[in-house]
Amino acid sequence: MQLQKMFDKVFIVAELSANHNGSLENAINTIKSAKRAGADAIKLQTFTPDSITLKSTNEDFLIKGSIWANQYLYDLYIKAQTPWEWHAKLFEVSKEVGLKCFSSPFDKNAVDFLEELNCPYYKIASLEITDIPLIEYIASKGKPIFISTGIAEKEDIDLAIKTCMKVGNKQVVLLKCTTSYPADVSEANLIMIKKYSEEYGVLTGLSDHTLGSTSAIMSVGYGAKVIEKHFTIDKRSDGLDTSFSADESEFKKLVISIREAEKAIGKISFNLSKSQIKNKYLSRSLYVCKDVQKGDVISEDNVKSVRPSYGLHPKYLPEIMGKKFNKKISSGTRMDLKFIEKN
Repeated sequence: MQLQKMFDKVFIVAELSANHNGSLENAINTIKSAKRAGADAIKLQTFTPDSITLKSTNEDFLIKGSIWANQYLYDLYIKAQTPWEWHAKLFEVSKEVGLKCFSSPFDKNAVDFLEELNCPYYKIASLEITDIPLIEYIASKGKPIFISTGIAEKEDIDLAIKTCMKVGNKQVVLLKCTTSYPADVSEANLIMIKKYSEEYGVLTGLSDHTLGSTSAIMSVGYGAKVIEKHFTIDKRSDGLDTSFSADESEFKKLVISIREAEKAIGKISFNLSKSQIKNKYLSRSLYVCKDVQKGDVISEDNVKSVRPSYGLHPKYLPEIMGKKFNKKISSGTRMDLKFIEKN
């Protein structure tokens, strides 16, 4: 599959994450809401607490410095997980409403499970970019693979890309990401989207954790072909990810703005658009601006650069200054070289 063709327009992904709040009904309604909002895809997370962490109350496993602070990792992931028995239904509903459904697997078992569901592509979550064996296993499936760079240093990105290429998978999309929840726009560093494309020769995008839509819209100008944002059906809920998620109304406005930004970028061309051609007549040209007689000297008093553009090109003004008119001409007449007396 040629990714460039696949993403001939920005691919907009609504991230379900933990915003189902433990309810299959909520998860289904979120998918339907994302479709109404204009998303192209819904993304799940496929894990169990045991596939991500250990059930331990050791200090190492206590979350610090985030919106989930003072919880143990295992306890958080019990609440955040999307039950595996829901997945088939969520894939089915997505297909019914016309959304692509894919997931972030967190271990090989999850990959195998998703393969059974014909998952069309995979996402490497920000914090898994250093899990090289997992990346290699996912890449070996030969499907497009989105890689978030949230906590990655350059050597991490280099190794992740190299790992995909080693197994012959060149269908990589690097997603600029700031692993902070929510992320401050001052840390978005969107210019890296363009740098990733230049450095690695892959398509790029944004996994957006900032509030609002500014970062996502601006990312289009830097070449983002995939934009992912967390999505919720209820901003009033106390869900784990709700505080940095967009609801249907916000997401719909975001989609509209992204589509407008795509159109605004256009393509490299010096050719004028139809509207530009239509209005070109309003540009300037040379007109006789004062009644003149034969033999009068051409000067700035009787020839002027004005709108519209039906007269002589303004570039001729210095050339004709000081020469003489060869006949009587009325003010408002388009200036023409044939009006000039020959020496």
